[in-house]
Amino acid sequence: MAELRADARGNRDQILAAAQLVFREQGVNVSMKDIADAAGVGVGTLYRRFPDRGALISATAHSYLSALSDLAATAERESPDAWHALSRLLRECAELRLGAIASAVEPALHADIKADPALTEVRATITTRIARLTTQAHTDGTLRPDVTPEDIARLMTLQIYTAPDESHPQAINRVLDLLLKGLRP
Repeated sequence: MAELRADARGNRDQILAAAQLVFREQGVNVSMKDIADAAGVGVGTLYRRFPDRGALISATAHSYLSALSDLAATAERESPDAWHALSRLLRECAELRLGAIASAVEPALHADIKADPALTEVRATITTRIARLTTQAHTDGTLRPDVTPEDIARLMTLQIYTAPDESHPQAINRVLDLLLKGLRP
């Protein structure tokens, strides 16, 4: 992609952030005007950055996967061991409601996303990092031996229901506490 001016890059980032939020809440069939409104830009600005829905969804998927890769890298770098890195990553994925984004974007476009060369590298980076953390946690004896990197990847897209009488952080804490205890040997 050519280098964008700062204001154009800001508009693009606003649109992608809004698209993630709107897709998470309403699915990918939401109107482009609703996304532009959520981003605080005009529809013309949205279409200058993303000529069609497919381009916007692809860019949103790339943004989502890049953020996920960054989360995994930070968890791995800042955690004392693989178990704590995996625990942190799963908690952050739940807090950011990444599962809702994945379920909105992935099902309808799974084949397109997997075939998109712009996404191949970032997907491979995430897969490698999760495999490395899972293997290390197995070696350390802190993760059940039957848990695979694919299991961890599925858990990263966990969606947590929040009951009317609790906050989202309370629901996340309860579910993640149960989940993490279940992953221990």
